Amino acid sequence: MERAEAHGFSAAMSGAFLLSCLLFAAINRRQRGPYMDEAFHVPQAQAYCHGRFFQWDPMITTLPGLYLVSVGVVKPAAWLFGWTGSVVCSAGMLRFINLLFSAGNFYLLYLLLFKIHWKNKAVSGFQRILSTLTLAVFPTLYFFTFLYYTDPGSVFFTLFAYLMCLYGNHKTSALLGFCGFMFRQTNIVWAVFCAGNVVAEKLNEAWKTELQKKKDEKISSRKGSFSDLIRILRFLIEYLVSPKNIVTLTALTWPYIILVTVFFGFVFINGGIVVGDRSSHEACLHFPQLFYFLSFTVFFSFPHLLTPTKIRKFLLSLRKHPVQYSLITIISLFLIWKFTYVHKYLLADNRHYTFYVWRKVFQRHKLVKYVLVPVYIFAGWSFADTLKSKSIFWILMYFVCLLAVIVPQKLLEFRYFILPFLIYRLNIPFPSLYRQLLELAFYIVVNAVTFYLFLNRTFRWPNSDEIQRFMW
Repeated sequence: MERAEAHGFSAAMSGAFLLSCLLFAAINRRQRGPYMDEAFHVPQAQAYCHGRFFQWDPMITTLPGLYLVSVGVVKPAAWLFGWTGSVVCSAGMLRFINLLFSAGNFYLLYLLLFKIHWKNKAVSGFQRILSTLTLAVFPTLYFFTFLYYTDPGSVFFTLFAYLMCLYGNHKTSALLGFCGFMFRQTNIVWAVFCAGNVVAEKLNEAWKTELQKKKDEKISSRKGSFSDLIRILRFLIEYLVSPKNIVTLTALTWPYIILVTVFFGFVFINGGIVVGDRSSHEACLHFPQLFYFLSFTVFFSFPHLLTPTKIRKFLLSLRKHPVQYSLITIISLFLIWKFTYVHKYLLADNRHYTFYVWRKVFQRHKLVKYVLVPVYIFAGWSFADTLKSKSIFWILMYFVCLLAVIVPQKLLEFRYFILPFLIYRLNIPFPSLYRQLLELAFYIVVNAVTFYLFLNRTFRWPNSDEIQRFMW
């Protein structure tokens, strides 16, 4: 990092943290007590603070990583500064843990952008800092910086594991992946993603060697034609059935294999992936979640994905491959018809954006979910098009992990999209400075509207005296 870039990064990170602290103070003045899921998380952390490590709220569905880290930070700080009484492990003190995670995420996002795009010499230090700032204030993640939720810590350990993986420190990466798993069980998929990075790199090397042997054949790992796909799949099968290759891959990924083995042991002993209340978190094949995620990604990445050039390229692709797109349309319609689920929380809780998206869009008419298929197809094409700089094996690995994370979820919840979105956004090519500034401005506006609604547009339910607030 050059000196000017280091100073710029320090200024951006310090400024963002200062503004977050001011916003944090404003939110804590307005909402002093636990809100929403904090009603479960805060008392559980307070029980740990008082040494009651065997006390557990059965309504909590995640492992105790957040509470253990909180106690590990708050108790030494209380001893160091002489804090006593209710201030120790108060709701405000516990929320501050996520503010610290947010600062850590800022630093990790910068390091990841630097590592992933280090070969691109055209990217300036200012662009890296700007992209870091943009992703650090990504609205769905940034909002939960100010509440005691698992998301900031979950993102921190997963991004840290990914960074260590990219630097080849796989034992540390697996250990951090375990920490991420302790925050949210589905993060095990991103530990597999880290292992998949290693596998994809070896596959890409072998594929390039294969291409060198067949220079007379015009084979490409990025063309995307059906014949190329068949060749790649055939190569993939041949590579993975070789005992020598399996031994090589195992030697490279054994820390992740141990972690996944621990995960399956946990699932076997626990009787499932969810701890606590399982009635509201039943796994199912909710394939339309992929369509919701793609729409979510287009919405938050519209400066990169929703451009006139992209639309023209998509229409040209549509004209060139009508049969493939017709088949994709039929499959999409079938998946929506047979695998659309509506969680009771989605219909009942009017404090979340998803409630209004579902009511204003999907519940207008029973055919709306089918009419949106062309939008989903464009979103999927544009999404994949921005990843074409990655190897075909990386793309396949990412999509497998994406499906594994979001498809089993019955509830439409934007928080489930945070990590797959960030990993996607980190890996696409750097856009122009204008598009980066537009993206940052858009995120700031969305955050401003969300915090304004949360703080000022409160309401009450007819059967409750508690103040309710709008949120993600």
